[in-house]
Amino acid sequence: MKPITKRLTLIGLLLTSPAFAADELTVDVPAVITSADFRPSIAAETPVSLTEIDKETIQSRGAQHLEEVLNLAPNVNVSSGASRSRFYQIRGMGIRSQYTSPINPSVGLIIDGIDFSRIGGASTLFDIDSVEVLRGPQGTKFGPNAIAGVITMRSAEPTKEFKMRAQTGFAEYNTRNFGAAVSGTIVEDQLLGRASIYSHKSDGYMDNDTLGRDNTQNQDELTFRSKFKLFATEDLTLDFTFMHLDINNGYDAFTSDNTRNSKSNQPGVDTQNTNAFSVKANWQLSDAVIMQSEATYLNSASTYSFDGDWSTINSGEQYKRDRDNYSFEVRALSDKAGRIFNESTDWTIGVYHFNQDESFNSRVDYTVFGGCCPLTQVDGDYNTENTAVFGQLDSRLTDKLTLVTGARIERFEAQYDDAGIVRGTASSLKTDISEVLYGAKLGLNYQANKEQLLYTSLTRGYKPGGINDDNRIAANAREFNTEYMWNLEAGVKSSWLDGTLMTNFSAFYAKRKDAQTKSSTQEVGGPEFILFTANASEATHMGIEADLDWFLTDKFRVIGSLGLLDTEFDDYKNPKTGAFSPKGRNVANAPSYQFSLGSEWYIASKWTLRANVEGKDALYFSDSHDSKSNAYALVNTSVDYTTKHWKTTLWVRNLFDKDYATRGFFFDLSGGTNPQGYQQLGEPRVGGVTVTYDY
Repeated sequence: MKPITKRLTLIGLLLTSPAFAADELTVDVPAVITSADFRPSIAAETPVSLTEIDKETIQSRGAQHLEEVLNLAPNVNVSSGASRSRFYQIRGMGIRSQYTSPINPSVGLIIDGIDFSRIGGASTLFDIDSVEVLRGPQGTKFGPNAIAGVITMRSAEPTKEFKMRAQTGFAEYNTRNFGAAVSGTIVEDQLLGRASIYSHKSDGYMDNDTLGRDNTQNQDELTFRSKFKLFATEDLTLDFTFMHLDINNGYDAFTSDNTRNSKSNQPGVDTQNTNAFSVKANWQLSDAVIMQSEATYLNSASTYSFDGDWSTINSGEQYKRDRDNYSFEVRALSDKAGRIFNESTDWTIGVYHFNQDESFNSRVDYTVFGGCCPLTQVDGDYNTENTAVFGQLDSRLTDKLTLVTGARIERFEAQYDDAGIVRGTASSLKTDISEVLYGAKLGLNYQANKEQLLYTSLTRGYKPGGINDDNRIAANAREFNTEYMWNLEAGVKSSWLDGTLMTNFSAFYAKRKDAQTKSSTQEVGGPEFILFTANASEATHMGIEADLDWFLTDKFRVIGSLGLLDTEFDDYKNPKTGAFSPKGRNVANAPSYQFSLGSEWYIASKWTLRANVEGKDALYFSDSHDSKSNAYALVNTSVDYTTKHWKTTLWVRNLFDKDYATRGFFFDLSGGTNPQGYQQLGEPRVGGVTVTYDY
């Protein structure tokens, strides 16, 4: 490729692979570029509470999916209730499940710039360079799916030089993996490309005694990724991304005695077939202005089903969805010559449009229980449109002090239409929602010196209203309104001891208004539930997040994090008469503490030993009942042996085979008057080996 000798713009920093740094650029490119703001920066210089999980950490744990690494991020939780954790919670906020009604997430999930917020099962990890967890409202940049925060995943970029990676792994429970990735120049001086494919298969951790099988909770996941970088002109770069995911997992996780021995005769599935595409354009319009645009498309067809009685009775539920997402964003950013207010202020302005068309089919069949439970079978469509304008100013008040002001105005429109049989009776619902949403950010960053960044911010996040589709809910409760939140945060990022010790600390106080809360009541005499979401509460969330990365010597490293969280429903008005009220209690999926402490010991030039312990306090499973998990701590360990091209990793997750829960319910399985708690157990001890060849 032609050497890049012109001044490197912020867009160049954002899009150029580190592979160019050695021989192509006239400046040093940071090894890690975060996506937390409109302008690229390294994590240590980004004024937001964030955790980055790199590819070395992913590989050392033998991790296949996002759920297997998120415990490293403080005040972040996952909710299972499926073969994989589909939904995520940050600082005690986030949805935990989806059945018939449409949902609007509180935690965004972005993979290579494409919105996967409602389909977390797609979060496979092969060829992923980094995972970033951004805590707190991120609405100015990411919009309504980010009232609690955002998780972004970024796959490896194309490189100029030819590179190849082949990886295979084997583990307990008949787990086997194989993947390959290639990268390099396709057209000299113009086009780079990268492609990867990966297959992960496992029998899972359940034994089905009724069917005599050990693979009813199996995992069968295929991931293909490709990226192309086109240097169209000296000033214009185009990036193309394509992903294909074919996930065919089983779902058979719950038992009446809370063990890993299922009695179901109709185990469910958790599948999706997803194709996603994006194209980004980055144009150095002049020395004053940089233009960025991005268009994305995603289609995902999924099926989620389960045996409703967890036994040999023929009943169950099935939910099918087909989503088409389209998005387009264009924004202009100032370059050095375009700064305003006496060259003190960088600016960003942009427009965004997102459209989701979702068709669905649900079938809830408990007719075997007789008159209590007629058949429900509904087809429908849920279509949403978001159109937003946004802007941000970064004003240097002094050499050390920067004022950040940002705002986003968004119009949200939704159309819901269904028809079918609900509890044996013909039913239909058609309704529209239209509202204008507002988000804002006011921040102050103080770069005391090269090693110390102090920051504070006040942000307003928002989450649009929605629809309850169950006709047993009163007409005045079929719709719920926008939730919004004010979040006050302060933090400090520091470098100590000549850069061998890095620390981050943040504290926050958040006030939720008209908080959208999911609740449920069990129908008398049967296994069915009435599920609904309402603006039932006001809640306060406060806490701290801290982490450190310390090279005590050139052979020994310590990495740790701590999250402390205090949440409470200040008020709770349940629109369903007789339903449970958690007023005065902690919100669901909000443990009061969460920690991770690990070490890396570089024994010799070829050997690395890693170990860590991660844990969290007990938590409430739901806002509909008081059933709780137990506090737990898990120990993970691995050892690497590395030669020139080969790396062999022996790893064990959950070394001491600790039982812990990832989802829980509380109800009467028999339909009488004896409600109990039931839990989906997390991964038991799993050990394996991963062999990687890099060229």
